[in-house]
Amino acid sequence: MTAPALEPSATELVTIDVSVAGPAVVVTAAGEIDSTSAPLLRQHLESLLDSDVRELTVDLGQVSFLDSAGLCVLATAHRRAVRQDVRMRVLASSRAVIRPLQITGLWELLHAEQVAADDQAQGSSLTPV
Repeated sequence: MTAPALEPSATELVTIDVSVAGPAVVVTAAGEIDSTSAPLLRQHLESLLDSDVRELTVDLGQVSFLDSAGLCVLATAHRRAVRQDVRMRVLASSRAVIRPLQITGLWELLHAEQVAADDQAQGSSLTPV
């Protein structure tokens, strides 16, 4: 008999919603993005970048935790988006997401935007922190 896993599954940690409007796509993540759940985000982003998307918005406004695995997924998606001439936007509102992006230099590289929690995916950007 084996003990039940103590680690929550990826689907328990994060939910990902994809909204498509022609060539523009918004990926909204909610919850925690860590080594367990980052592969789920990577799957969604890779799948979208395999399609005819021209503008990709990653809305992290409802993310409560972002670690190095999530940062790596974002950096990899950005690199691919640049190669494919896809405009990629990253939206963030919480310190839990903004600080890791700033500390690693990804805030500037990704041209991340700080937005108010109720303005997510609407494009209302505030002054970057």
